[in-house]
Amino acid sequence: MHNVTPINQYPKFWAECYGTAPFLPTSRKEMEQLGWDSCDIIIVTGDAYVDHPSFGMAIIGRLLESQGFRVGIIAQPKWDNKDAFMKLGKPNLFFGITAGNMDSMINRYTSDKKLRHDDAYTPNNEGGKRPDRAVLVYSQRCREAFKDTPIVLGGIEASLRRLAHYDYWSDKVRRSVLFDAKGDILLFGNAERALVEVAHRLANGEDVKTMTNIRGTAVNLPAEPEGFKIIDSSRIEKPSQAVFVPQNPYETEEQCESNKADAKEDKPQVITVRPSRHDAKTTAVRLPPFEKLNNDRILYAHASRVMHLETNPYSGRALIQRHGDRELWVNQAPIPLTTEEMDFVFDLPFARVPHPMYGKAKIPAYDMIKTSVNIMRGCFGGCSFCSITEHEGRIIQNRSKESILNELEEIRDKVPGFTGTISDLGGPTANMYRLGCSVPKAEATCRRPSCVFPKICEKLNTDHKHTIDLYREARKVKGVKKVLIASGVRYDLAIESPEYVRELVTHHVGGYLKIAPEHTEKGPLDLMMKPGMGTYDRFKSMFEKYSQEAGKKQYLIPYFISAHPGTEDEDMLNLALWLKKNNFECDQVQNFYPSPMCNATSMYYSETNPLKRVKYKKREDVPVAKGERQRRLHKALLRYHDPKNWKLIREALINMGKKHLIGDKPNCLVPEEDLDAQTPAERRQTGRHGAKRFATKHTKGQFDGDSRTSNNNNRNGKNNRNGKPAGQGQQQNRNGNAHSEKPTSSGKKNGVRNGYSNGKPSNNSKPSGNKPSANKPSGSGPKRKPKHR
Repeated sequence: MHNVTPINQYPKFWAECYGTAPFLPTSRKEMEQLGWDSCDIIIVTGDAYVDHPSFGMAIIGRLLESQGFRVGIIAQPKWDNKDAFMKLGKPNLFFGITAGNMDSMINRYTSDKKLRHDDAYTPNNEGGKRPDRAVLVYSQRCREAFKDTPIVLGGIEASLRRLAHYDYWSDKVRRSVLFDAKGDILLFGNAERALVEVAHRLANGEDVKTMTNIRGTAVNLPAEPEGFKIIDSSRIEKPSQAVFVPQNPYETEEQCESNKADAKEDKPQVITVRPSRHDAKTTAVRLPPFEKLNNDRILYAHASRVMHLETNPYSGRALIQRHGDRELWVNQAPIPLTTEEMDFVFDLPFARVPHPMYGKAKIPAYDMIKTSVNIMRGCFGGCSFCSITEHEGRIIQNRSKESILNELEEIRDKVPGFTGTISDLGGPTANMYRLGCSVPKAEATCRRPSCVFPKICEKLNTDHKHTIDLYREARKVKGVKKVLIASGVRYDLAIESPEYVRELVTHHVGGYLKIAPEHTEKGPLDLMMKPGMGTYDRFKSMFEKYSQEAGKKQYLIPYFISAHPGTEDEDMLNLALWLKKNNFECDQVQNFYPSPMCNATSMYYSETNPLKRVKYKKREDVPVAKGERQRRLHKALLRYHDPKNWKLIREALINMGKKHLIGDKPNCLVPEEDLDAQTPAERRQTGRHGAKRFATKHTKGQFDGDSRTSNNNNRNGKNNRNGKPAGQGQQQNRNGNAHSEKPTSSGKKNGVRNGYSNGKPSNNSKPSGNKPSANKPSGSGPKRKPKHR
């Protein structure tokens, strides 16, 4: 359908004669040892350099090396002056700038905008090694160092800021990062295709300013490109008899001058032209300009809706957006990689360990994913709090089984201290491998944001046979003793394949499995585009059935989001009552984190539902918890058992007319008085409350056979209840949806979930006394488990 050059079939650059480097050089001394006098390309990254396919700089660097280029790495440079950016000299072709596997702002601040003091992508988990808005700062320093060298932006931070976007930390709409960073070109999504094309065209002497038509790129232009029909969606049309009112933002209006004389009462005749959905090569959509979005929240919701409808790589159109006197031109999304191309990327000669310059320093993110394998990319779940569709795409890109099994053998042979446990086979989700639309023509034109909401599309193939076969073959690899699944299980898909659930529960759950219903109430769930609790109950029933058949005590742990747009106080109260009824105590909880580009962030900012047509009148308003007090209340209700929250909850219950929920009766949520002498941990360990309570963890109390209990010893690689090594697969991703807990294979964050780029791994993995740390990310504290949300 689309003619593209496979990324492994470009003629190699002349420097291929230097061969493969054991590690991409990070200093002049290393360059000299390789016999290099200069680098063709220098990658600047906010992460420590780990030569592993889950780290962006490694994927990008090794891919460019495979094309014959000499690639250097500047990892976590000091950014107060240009000196660190000059240590490898001037690159012959370009600087590649990335903030790293995480958005630098999410890496540095909690959802409550409090400063974090750790960084899992840094040696010894040390915080403060990258600047805020790292893409901007790094680009400025590179420009200072070598003024005329092209700057290519990429990675998760640039990708999700390619358009004018709401910025949670400054509470305003900011320009495209391409303008603020003064970059020459921006690559978005999994950018292998665009990256290889840009590199070869520059190597052939082409000026970067002429590269305006590469898929998966955004560029800064003085005017609209020629040869495109521009559909104007820059405004929300107001109803009026005298004004054309389109049915959707893609219709256009034309005044037919030749027919004016025939029109009654000289009223202008309006001819509606519906552009074909198959004219994406010659049609672009104009979004509202940055200046208007900065002052009009409803228009912002409209722009977000239009943008999300143009994500299909086959039928989505280019976008154009005015910024002052310049035009931001965002080309169509990149064509997904084929299985052969995916295999090529993952078969590159990665050392699979951190660069030797770090010595014995621990890099938590590496420790978490060093024995995990990424088997696919993309997600068709469409959860509104997640930006993965806008970043990795909705179409699943799969590796071959042979490539995956070869990587398992490589882990066995290369990873120091490998014990036989594979911590994960997954990706953005655990169970979308080789799933997708069964009708190619429908897939090429589909504009649905989700293939599984409000129900699973009839055209979606939900047969998990390929995943089941992969699991069985992986267990047979010599030297592999245990294969755990740590990526989030999309349980609404899993229940369509009971055989998959049986295989998962029987062989790949290390004591407990975490999934994410996210909420119990229909209002918030509909805005999240998540299934109702009936689906969770069905999966829970299957999980318990197959666990019992396998003779294992295994426990299902649900996770939830507080303060998501559309969630009212009563919704959170009902969720808290559900938690109490089911004997759950959430030890740490995550407030919604509005990251750029996702639908839920548009809801948060505009207080309007962009999942439906946006109008100034008759639009669907969305309640949003924005104030600090209300956000604290929503989080507190998830931790109803903590005495620190009782005062706030009591005040809220009285204001809501729910005073009957205060007291010591079984149906009450909080007591009338604070029990200062007894902490939640003490209550869990003693009396009738302690033995049956669970808070994303448990202590040495007795199990009651309920699946709502967990063995937290599995976390952090300790033994599980059966005395077997648990590895890191117990660190199930907090999302039961489409987001992987680990850094993605392309160096971009998989998840981008909860409106936030997968959340940051952290080091809250050590027990404190006899109370193990919870492994649910915290939205307010710096101590966090190395987990992605």
